[in-house]
Amino acid sequence: MKQSQRIRGVLSPVVTPFDKDLSPDPERFIAHCRWLTTQNCGLAVFGTNSEANSLSVNERIALLDSLLAADVDPSRMMPGTGCCALTDTVRLTEHAVKAGCAGVLMLPPFYYKDVSEDGLYRAYSEVIERVGDARLRIYLYHIPPVAVVGITTGLVERLLKKYPTAVAGMKDSSGDWSNTKKFLDAFAKQGFDVFAGSESFLLANMRNGGGGCISATANVNPAPIDKLYREWKKSDAEPQQEALNAVRKTVGQYVMIPALKQVIAHYANDPAWATVRPPLVELTAAQAKNVIDGLTKLNFEMPGLAQAHAKAA
Repeated sequence: MKQSQRIRGVLSPVVTPFDKDLSPDPERFIAHCRWLTTQNCGLAVFGTNSEANSLSVNERIALLDSLLAADVDPSRMMPGTGCCALTDTVRLTEHAVKAGCAGVLMLPPFYYKDVSEDGLYRAYSEVIERVGDARLRIYLYHIPPVAVVGITTGLVERLLKKYPTAVAGMKDSSGDWSNTKKFLDAFAKQGFDVFAGSESFLLANMRNGGGGCISATANVNPAPIDKLYREWKKSDAEPQQEALNAVRKTVGQYVMIPALKQVIAHYANDPAWATVRPPLVELTAAQAKNVIDGLTKLNFEMPGLAQAHAKAA
């Protein structure tokens, strides 16, 4: 199998559909991934908004295999593989690399807090050494609002020194642009791709040498986000950014995962999409109406979604 190619642009942490018994629904999952790729969006499957940490290792592997069996291009994929257990991370990462995925998005082990930089370095190093595959491309996942355990510039510097090929970039979901810029300033010129964790920072990220964004709302608004990624040097980039922000604010007024699923359920005309796994809960009818009414006022559309999902419903 060929060595993984560099992946840049807009990626979606693809939301995971569930059946009534709360088992993953591979047909709906495939349909949504296919639609996203038609909108020029990459697939960061098993990210935070995928409810990844509510999925078992076997469920993640089975879903990835379902995409491969459906001929969804693995070079467009960056699966989330970071777990608390080292062996789970290694197993998921090996599977993604052997499948030909462009990279993996890797949370640090996040259960124990106040861990040292040495401990995190050892955790990532063990994964790299155990996978032992030259095709491995790791994108470190910094999301302190959720994981608490974070990625530092010192850790990145150490990892790049020892593993300059395997450690390819990071996603910064700190929500703090000054933090994202700190990593860009330190590492972007070395070919280390920094992805903003929200399209709200996409324009700023591109202007400072970033690799794109990996954003929750790319699940529902992929084409306009991709448009800004490609047109960030144009004179209308600022209005494009403002329009993206308005959509994100509308969807994000409630808990993001059930809100995203409600939007998909509405525009795909498929109510089953609204289902989330506990401990999350679905939006109330009033909340769902507020989100859809807000998007309607923005003339929001999801072109081709209903047709793409029709066979899976």
